[in-house]
Amino acid sequence: MIIRGELPPGSQTQETKLSKELGVSRTPLREAMKVLAAEGLIELRPNRSPRIADVAVDGISELFEALAGIERLAAELAAERATERDLARLRTLQTRMEGHHRNGKLDDYFTINGEIHNTIVRMARNTPLREAHETLISRAERARYLALGANRRWSNSVDEHADILAALEARDGEAAGRLLGAHVARTGTALLEVLAAPQAKRTAA
Repeated sequence: MIIRGELPPGSQTQETKLSKELGVSRTPLREAMKVLAAEGLIELRPNRSPRIADVAVDGISELFEALAGIERLAAELAAERATERDLARLRTLQTRMEGHHRNGKLDDYFTINGEIHNTIVRMARNTPLREAHETLISRAERARYLALGANRRWSNSVDEHADILAALEARDGEAAGRLLGAHVARTGTALLEVLAAPQAKRTAA
């Protein structure tokens, strides 16, 4: 709900309402809030309702720089180590993602998109690499969703994924790594553009 903007930045959480919507009691909800606070998605405040954290501009470039490096290496290794079954699954995911794009289903697209990235990392068959990716990607999920709102980023993302898949199928590790690294880096740049837009409007006003 936070990642997809249903709970927007700056809003206060209503514990009773959330408990009802999620079908859980307040105790597990409070425990979940602590986890989300550790991930930077929620701000816990004494004697006040938790607040949905703003998307911090500081650190975005470094976060996506690190992710781009990890996923570049993952793609290089995946091109060498992926089985034909792995590649067939990736092709299936790509086809489904393209269908969601054609039908304008952003949420469904986003889910499959994330699954593709995670699949490529798993195809590298490197446990430390996968663990590092899992740690960082949880911090980048909301940012990745917002970035799809940048001008043409959604359509460009589909085309970039198709090129990445083609490189993996060709077992071209150098190309697959270069393409995936650039793809992730561009997502970070698109996010910064999205976050800068409201500030630019206020300045112009």
